Amino acid sequence: MNKATNDLSSPLAWLITGGAGFIGSHLADRLLAAGHTVLALDDLSTGRLENVAHLADDDRFELHRGDIRDNSLLDELAQRSRIIVHLAAAVGVQLIVEAPVKTIETNVLGTQVVLEAALRHRCRVLVASSSEVYGKGTKIPFAEDDDVLLGPTSRNRWAYAVSKMVDEFLALAYHRERELETICVRLFNTVGPRQTGRYGMVVPRLMSQALRGEPLTVYGDGNQSRCFCDVRDVTDAIARLATHSRSTGQVFNIGGTEEISIRDLAARVLQVTGSQSGVQLIPYDEAYAPGFEDMQRRVPDLRRIESLLGWRPSRTLDQILSGVRDGLAAAVVSSDASQAH
Repeated sequence: MNKATNDLSSPLAWLITGGAGFIGSHLADRLLAAGHTVLALDDLSTGRLENVAHLADDDRFELHRGDIRDNSLLDELAQRSRIIVHLAAAVGVQLIVEAPVKTIETNVLGTQVVLEAALRHRCRVLVASSSEVYGKGTKIPFAEDDDVLLGPTSRNRWAYAVSKMVDEFLALAYHRERELETICVRLFNTVGPRQTGRYGMVVPRLMSQALRGEPLTVYGDGNQSRCFCDVRDVTDAIARLATHSRSTGQVFNIGGTEEISIRDLAARVLQVTGSQSGVQLIPYDEAYAPGFEDMQRRVPDLRRIESLLGWRPSRTLDQILSGVRDGLAAAVVSSDASQAH
């Protein structure tokens, strides 16, 4: 039987690229809890073995270490899968600024390999994109069909946004021209347990600084604002979109609704940790590179996903921050203890 006709409500085999990453590992948890089988592919460049260590004894979970640009490996895994969730990508503003070639090649070439493997084996594919594609747009909230405004090609900052736009164009083209079941999601600042601050993620970075009693470093003037969404709400939306009969060929925003400036976020982090640390403003040129440009606001319009799924984020920002605090507190204590010895 052609896999495209399979019943999406029954237990299925899923392939998650970036499956040992922050979001991928939480998605694996959710799918396994629902009775599915999960194949996780990760090169462990940003994913971590500890994210999936608790799944090692589950015979419905397999971790494969490899590159998403490996055609033969993707073909083997896609052949065994019904649904592919493509999360693997170059991640973090710091990496994007410092390694634009890696960013573009990993995102664009990797997505093409995933889509070709999916086409050969008629898998349904959900491609994770980013709110970065909205660029410097000023129409708030951002809706999926809005025009976008990006900076010049001379600024590495925008390489990631363009690469994710190409990913979307590819996925939608495969749907229209080759009748592949594809879905694109634009993620807005996903936060939660297992996320680290190594790649510029603002919440775990500020939280770790507060727990260590260090100054909280806020880039720019701190007036730039974001909406944060708990990773468990995000993976719920991803899993439901990936199996919905009317989601294919569409783009969906997934994110939180509580907008907050980064300066106010730092104050909220100090409040939930009880830290006496101060806040230090760091110019963008020092934090990243001369001429760095940032998006002033990122607020998602969620009407499309709410209309299809009835989905809205269920966790407040305070709940999200408390969860990150509790997860990082143990790690900070453990790290400090090991350094003391």
